[in-house]
Amino acid sequence: MEMNMNIEVKQNKDFTVNEMAEIKVRTSQLSVYYGKFRALTDINMEIHDRKITAIIGPSGCGKSTLLRSFNRMNDLTPSAHVEGKIELDGEDIYGKNVDVVDIRRRIGMVFQRPNPFPKSIYDNVAYGPRLYGIRQRNHLDGIVESSLKQSALWDEVKDKLHQSGMSLSGGQQQRLCIARALAVQPEVILMDEPASALDPISTLRIEELMHDLAKSYTIIIVTHNMQQAARVSDFTAMMMIDETRSGRMIEYNTTNIIFTRPQDKRTEDYVTGRFG
Repeated sequence: MEMNMNIEVKQNKDFTVNEMAEIKVRTSQLSVYYGKFRALTDINMEIHDRKITAIIGPSGCGKSTLLRSFNRMNDLTPSAHVEGKIELDGEDIYGKNVDVVDIRRRIGMVFQRPNPFPKSIYDNVAYGPRLYGIRQRNHLDGIVESSLKQSALWDEVKDKLHQSGMSLSGGQQQRLCIARALAVQPEVILMDEPASALDPISTLRIEELMHDLAKSYTIIIVTHNMQQAARVSDFTAMMMIDETRSGRMIEYNTTNIIFTRPQDKRTEDYVTGRFG
């Protein structure tokens, strides 16, 4: 029986998780530790190419830890280590001979609060390509314009590219950070609550942008906003903590199923606002 909810769910075909063949990222028995503390336990999921996957759940259940594990940002925490696998196009990104810099190029990240560099708008977007050896001005010009157009910011900043990125509004700064991520041609974009610090109008712009970007990129988003998860995502993963305070995935399915007829009572209670 379907739940009676006042949440608008993205209108998708009601496919099953395993029905779509194109898998971009796969986790197998993934566990993440900080020292002896097991922050995530046995996460298994398949993330589909050019779809939006939302990760939801109460605070402290490991959503951001999971997100950061997808591009090895947890490596920057000295006590962190990983067990299990994360595969990108079938390659284990934690394998011995993997180029971590290349992984972080292929899997970009946009953080909760806009974090433009204290540089011009142009230099913010050109930063990554320059880091990867692109120096020709005409080539950089093309990348900057293309990235700003993809992030729906070009028309607003094309006449002030040499102004500081810090001079933009909060919503514009977040789209600038998205343009900066796009400039190195990633395949996957991670977004950690990208609209939580923004006003409703800017939030809507970011959500519209996600829909457009999903035509070309695989997007994984962490959000506390149930309405946002329902509106933008194709798939949703529900996480909880167990008795040891470790994060576990309790349900993963199409967003339509998660928000209208979840299989786990805890998911139903969370998405309907009974707890969390």
